Amino acid sequence: MNKKLLITGAILGILAIILGAFAAHGLEKLVDEKAIKSFETGVRYQMYHAFFLLLLGSTSFITDKAKTWVLVLVLLGVIFFSFSIYGLATNSLTSFDFKSIAFITPVGGFLLIMAWLLMLINILKTKTD
Repeated sequence: MNKKLLITGAILGILAIILGAFAAHGLEKLVDEKAIKSFETGVRYQMYHAFFLLLLGSTSFITDKAKTWVLVLVLLGVIFFSFSIYGLATNSLTSFDFKSIAFITPVGGFLLIMAWLLMLINILKTKTD
């Protein structure tokens, strides 16, 4: 399980760097400043959760079952939150109207919050200091 967390965290981090570079150097000619700031918010939260998974994969005080649930919540949360923001920020560049699925953005945020809450609950349940 730790290896899955570490690999997933690394992949999310790599993608965040690539997408962040794209926002800084490619999007500026295609969308307005507000869209770029929105896109960067998605990148920032994706990177936060890449670090979160790397941290979680480096610990041993949370059960593998809890780690599995946190991984699922983070992956779904990043896809729903960050990737929907990427779509909304670049909406004018595609034929698909991402505004029609904008409701998944807050669902993704909720899933990310639940991942952190699940980790907190499992830390509090730990008997060791």
